[in-house]
Amino acid sequence: MFKFLFGGTKKAPGVTIETDRDRFARLVSELNGMIDGLVHKPRVTLDPATGHILPETPEQFADEALALPAPEETPERADTANGAEPDRADTSTEPKAETPTPPVPTPPVPNPPKPRA
Repeated sequence: MFKFLFGGTKKAPGVTIETDRDRFARLVSELNGMIDGLVHKPRVTLDPATGHILPETPEQFADEALALPAPEETPERADTANGAEPDRADTSTEPKAETPTPPVPTPPVPNPPKPRA
């Protein structure tokens, strides 16, 4: 009767607790397996002060080379987006004079009523 209270029941078979050594060995083998599958192998260094693994990977992996290139920094003009010829006058490198904008009149602000004493 007291076996249930004091842990006399049998533990489930097949359940094992992974030790730190086993977990580290499993992680290293998984990491090595992933590196083996890469075309370009990264250089891996270990920082002794922190214990961190620092990989030096290439600029672009093989699967990233198949992706579309990034859009250009400058957006296309609306008149050249559909294949139209750009204006030759607009392609000059001379600075353009800015046209002054007329000042926008502001409406008058009404004075608030004074409180009566």
